[in-house]
Amino acid sequence: MPEHTATSRLRLSGLCFLLQILNILLFAVFVRYSPEGSPGQCPSQLNCSRRNPDSGFQQPRFQDVHIQVLLSFGLLVALLSRYGPGSVAINILIIAFAIQWAVLLQGMFYFVLNGKIYVGAQSIVSADFCTAAVLISTGAVLGRVNPVQMLLLALLEVTVCSLNEYILLSLMGVSDRGRALTVHTFGAYFGLVVSRLLYQPHKDKRKREEQQDMGHQRDVFAVVGTIYLWIFWPNFTSSTTVHGNAENWAVLNTYFSLVASTVATFILCPVLYEESTPRMVQIQDATLAGMAVMGMAGEMLVTPFGALIAGFLVGLISPLGFRFFTPVLHSRLKTQDMCGVHNIHGLPGILGALLGTLLTLLATADTYGDRLELVFPLVAQGSRTVADQALMQLSALPLTLLFAALGGCITGCVLKTKTLRCSPDEQSIENTVFCEVAEEECDPRASSKELGISTVV
Repeated sequence: MPEHTATSRLRLSGLCFLLQILNILLFAVFVRYSPEGSPGQCPSQLNCSRRNPDSGFQQPRFQDVHIQVLLSFGLLVALLSRYGPGSVAINILIIAFAIQWAVLLQGMFYFVLNGKIYVGAQSIVSADFCTAAVLISTGAVLGRVNPVQMLLLALLEVTVCSLNEYILLSLMGVSDRGRALTVHTFGAYFGLVVSRLLYQPHKDKRKREEQQDMGHQRDVFAVVGTIYLWIFWPNFTSSTTVHGNAENWAVLNTYFSLVASTVATFILCPVLYEESTPRMVQIQDATLAGMAVMGMAGEMLVTPFGALIAGFLVGLISPLGFRFFTPVLHSRLKTQDMCGVHNIHGLPGILGALLGTLLTLLATADTYGDRLELVFPLVAQGSRTVADQALMQLSALPLTLLFAALGGCITGCVLKTKTLRCSPDEQSIENTVFCEVAEEECDPRASSKELGISTVV
């Protein structure tokens, strides 16, 4: 066992070395800081606001995005108690690598000029979004893959995610600045497909260990995660939104949605579970779902009561998914959703895309005024009709699911190869994520004595 663990450590060390050297070489050859006012070469018929790497950059917004990635998406995606330190460490590794890789790949699509990739602060913000999709995917397989597999998952997913985002946002001109599709939906179903291919039924026969402090620690993590989400997520959602009133709409609509989804949890959870009030992890899940549903529609004309309705509905759907659909996902579809990403990110992302499509049909100069050019520039310019734009918004959903499924299949096949699988060293399991955990351990409805992990992903 010690020899095997030493080999595993060296495998991770070697992979990190090779990937970092590759990034350094690629940055040295291609990446340059963007000069002020550098011209872009982008077809006039497309929305190319992202061609300027620093367009609309503001320091507070930049910080909000990083806080969300590091804390709400990263540090709090942790296997508690024995597995917490290692899980946090690997998530930081994923963030550190994925941001570099995303800057390179997105730069090749968006910021290439004269054979060079010109990057700025907005490039890092865009890379953060892609990294967030990777962290969502890890929530579906967390505890069942080793660090080497995690790193390879990030390598492959960032590649597919960047391609999907480029096709949707630039080539198709889809409006999804809050990333309901390209982050939440893509990340959730990419991870679920990988989880399906890594399914190991014999692992579910293991007995779950009991640990007295689990419920308390899980709730503490959930309290911290929920507070950070309430404070910083609205600006995270609007970080790539165009300036003007459209940005205010994105922030306010997100707030209205999350408060309604939180109230919905207090309505439904006591009915579904034998608890007078919801646990903090359930409130945390409702907060995430309520904000994910505003990813596409947030900057559109949802209206305050519309955002409340959307948040309330998704606040009901998420606990219903945990209660009824997650067991079916596991038993019938043979997919272990370790942290419930399907209910927290997948379903809300799909509902957000459908809501965005419906609202696109209502986008007229009378209803939007001057803001129409900010939200739907191609419609305002006359290059597209409202019906054409709505069709693009709707077609983006199956295309995202297709990319997530194909990318997940390729990644799952790579990760399940024999050379990448290894057993944990029982003596160092506290500081690694080589451990195998039961699928129920991530269920926030589990007993306070059962193993569990935070579901902030």
